[in-house]
Amino acid sequence: MLRTERHARILEHVAERGSIDVNELSRLLNVSGATVRRDLQHLSERNLLRRTHGGAVLGGLSIEVPIQHRMESRRPEKRAIAKAAADLVPVGAVVGLTGGTTTTEVARRLVERGPITIVTNAVNIAAEVVLHKHATLVVIGGNARSESYELVGPIAEKTLADYHTDVTFLGVDGISAGHGCTTHDHLEAATDRAFARSSGEIIVVADHTKIGKVTFAKICPLSDVHRLITDAGASETHLAAIADAGVTVTTV
Repeated sequence: MLRTERHARILEHVAERGSIDVNELSRLLNVSGATVRRDLQHLSERNLLRRTHGGAVLGGLSIEVPIQHRMESRRPEKRAIAKAAADLVPVGAVVGLTGGTTTTEVARRLVERGPITIVTNAVNIAAEVVLHKHATLVVIGGNARSESYELVGPIAEKTLADYHTDVTFLGVDGISAGHGCTTHDHLEAATDRAFARSSGEIIVVADHTKIGKVTFAKICPLSDVHRLITDAGASETHLAAIADAGVTVTTV
């Protein structure tokens, strides 16, 4: 397991449970206690969690795992989701992509094919798409978020109002029947809503850890979402509730 993936797993465990100890992490990650302690120290120095005697606890009310720590986490599942997502998009379509590790994989699949127009507010996605000559790239400006590599805020929302996309792939931190699509940051949520308003179809791409989860800021209700693509690890109960709300659910 790569160091970045260990860090992502540690942050996810702490976010889900509130606290965790070194011995448990050592078993979960199949590494030594000394390695876990070094990882915890590294994350603590970056204010992503708080060290305790024998483990770690949440540093605040909620953890938003920075995107650089999520890139390697559940990559096979995200690639499978991305393939299913890209297969729905005809060549030459105009596609909106919000930030996130799964939407980044969707972008990679799309640019491998024929001509495509991609509208995104994610600087990491833009940096990859711009290298492909057959892809037309539109970058939405705004205030940069280091946690997600996204440009958000009023500038982004105003710009998106002047565009129309055939389909937007929405990255979320949580999706549930009761609370719809949510994310950690309110400015990011508002920008994601602007993407949704400007698109003919909204498809949420999210691995199983996001299903049934609720985070701080609401992006949109499920009535705005046409399809959810996730992996087979998702809770069948949560997926059934989302489908009952009128969303087409695809598992890969």
